[in-house]
Amino acid sequence: MEAHGPLSDEGLVQMLTPAGERVEDERFSSFAAHLDADDLRAMWRDMVLVRAFDTEATSLQRQGQLGLWVPCLGQEAAQIGSGHALRPSDYVFPSYREHGVAFTRGVDLPEILRLFRGLQHGAWDPAAHGFHLYTLVIGAHSLHATGYAMAMDRDGLVATGDADRDGAVICYFGDGATSQGDVNESFTFASVNRAPIVFFVQNNQFAISEPTTCQSTVPIAQRGDGFGIPSVRVDGNDVIASYAVSQWALRRARAGEGPVLVEAFTYRMGAHTTSDDPTRYRTKADEQYWAERDPIARLEAHLVSLGELSDDFADGVRAEAKELGRRTRETVRSWGKPPLAEMFQHVYAEPHATVEAERAWFERYEASFADAEARA
Repeated sequence: MEAHGPLSDEGLVQMLTPAGERVEDERFSSFAAHLDADDLRAMWRDMVLVRAFDTEATSLQRQGQLGLWVPCLGQEAAQIGSGHALRPSDYVFPSYREHGVAFTRGVDLPEILRLFRGLQHGAWDPAAHGFHLYTLVIGAHSLHATGYAMAMDRDGLVATGDADRDGAVICYFGDGATSQGDVNESFTFASVNRAPIVFFVQNNQFAISEPTTCQSTVPIAQRGDGFGIPSVRVDGNDVIASYAVSQWALRRARAGEGPVLVEAFTYRMGAHTTSDDPTRYRTKADEQYWAERDPIARLEAHLVSLGELSDDFADGVRAEAKELGRRTRETVRSWGKPPLAEMFQHVYAEPHATVEAERAWFERYEASFADAEARA
């Protein structure tokens, strides 16, 4: 690893070494001090299940059951750690890779695949889960997230002192999105309005095929400095540190102290999407280096060293993961083709004259084929 720059591991908050040894961080350890063995086992379980789902979704795409899939392989700790730090009063704006966060918010994972099969824009209720629909346009949702956070503040849902009422927004995106204008505009609006928002950057080191070194000469977190936004870098393969830093950032935002930028330094172990070939732009040596820093293996080693991961529990989770894979596979294969006219539904919240005119034309167009067959 280089000593300085965007790929430096200097200044990372870490509480679990790659070997699974617990270490303390003077600034943030107190935010994870209450975690007990049950909490850590729950995080390990979540990461194992999310990876099993992710692996199954990749297989389904290869079988032609999905048009595309966006793996989160290797990024489970950043997502599960931050997801466990959220309260029901918080609201999440994801991009398109936050399957782990979705899981912590109670979204049934197979339902995510309706989007990638081309059936829906999103199959879950954002209000019920506090989890917005996926956004495929890079960085566009950061503006929505910032506006939502500003509205929460104006509606008196921040800094009241009521733990059940006070909330914050967390907005997830990758390192590549920080080069987008929308994200930088969001930083400006959030800063000057002291919006209760946490910008959570999963720096997986590649904006599709372009490395972070082609986007910045300094760590991504330093971009917050120019906007007056406090920032912190965390080892994104360390679920405990990711949890602790997220707790700190969210508590600060809920208390009305303004936005925070978190850079979770991690590694995309798989492809950007199933249409990508990562062997064209990275080496086997790099992949091996990061395989040795696998977030699931790290927490597992820690639990084993404490004697807190029994064979019965581990076997139960692995059986649960296998069952999730089976249910995901069978659910996706059971989906038929929807009526084509469904494309006109949910375009706007209210009836729209242009959409209704297009629907009527399309229905006449479809009917013309049946008329032609009847005449024949």
